[in-house]
Amino acid sequence: MKLYKIISVTLLTILMSCNRIVDKTKEGINRGGEVVGESATEFFDGVSEGVDKTLDCEILLSQNLVNKGLKKGVYNIESQPIGNNNKLTLYLIFDKDFSKEIMAKAYNTKGQEIGRAKTIIEGKSGDAAYFDFEFDERTDIGFRNKITIQ
Repeated sequence: MKLYKIISVTLLTILMSCNRIVDKTKEGINRGGEVVGESATEFFDGVSEGVDKTLDCEILLSQNLVNKGLKKGVYNIESQPIGNNNKLTLYLIFDKDFSKEIMAKAYNTKGQEIGRAKTIIEGKSGDAAYFDFEFDERTDIGFRNKITIQ
């Protein structure tokens, strides 16, 4: 009977020790997973930010348009059905009433003009809106290109 009690206590002690080891191991793995997850997220955020900076185009408003109360906001360059990136969507902010046809000129990374597009821009002071400039279907606005708005 004494032997039975000793064996029972020993087995219970071993089982409890194993559970503690398993729990500590799981806890360590979970912490390690959290660290890896945070590091991976930070890595991909950094890569994404670097890619965004690399792919950006430079959009310049002429001084004349700035003097007339226009400010630029965000922009997007989209591809049209044939696959070239030939549509510029530009968000404009109006500090003054404005109504005029304006031109966008696209330049490649070597500074060579690759396309022009016109659109009518109208807005009241305090307004803001998106405007599309659709270039010729053969125009392909690449990354790091420059676009002037005149």
